[in-house]
Amino acid sequence: MSKGSKGSKANVEIERKFLVLSTAYREKHIKKHYIRQGYLFASKEKSIRVRRTDDAAYLTIKGETFGLRRKEFEYPIPPSDAEQLLDSLCNRPQIEKTRYIVEEKGFVWEVDEFHGENSGLVVAEVELEDESVKVELPDWVGREITQDTRFYNSTLSQSPFCDWPKEEREKIAVQL
Repeated sequence: MSKGSKGSKANVEIERKFLVLSTAYREKHIKKHYIRQGYLFASKEKSIRVRRTDDAAYLTIKGETFGLRRKEFEYPIPPSDAEQLLDSLCNRPQIEKTRYIVEEKGFVWEVDEFHGENSGLVVAEVELEDESVKVELPDWVGREITQDTRFYNSTLSQSPFCDWPKEEREKIAVQL
């Protein structure tokens, strides 16, 4: 993720997202942590998110996605402020997930196992330096969903996975 204090090029996020086919990533992870996040504002064009991890907290502002790119500004905030914002000002439902960090095929993958109202959904993403970078997919990575806005966390906070049609959920869900 880019940080707000870096130059303007650093404020662009380039990522690709994929569905996950199996839990094989769990055997390969180098780190994992719990994430709780909520949105103060979310639309197709922009979002303002509060995120609390095991040991840190952030306020993140994201712009509309164009191709694989979007503007992103992220600022550390005190964890106690994040807890107050999440408890009192952020929209419901909130996003709860366990993130696994996996190094494979020359890339660092972030694999999110969603909990709560998004249980059953597992998404892998990889951040890139440039849109033209070719990514060799691990065998546990499935269909690309980068352009499918239903899988954006901001969208999942408004239309959670549990509310999707059962047939669709069954095609996507990973048995954990």
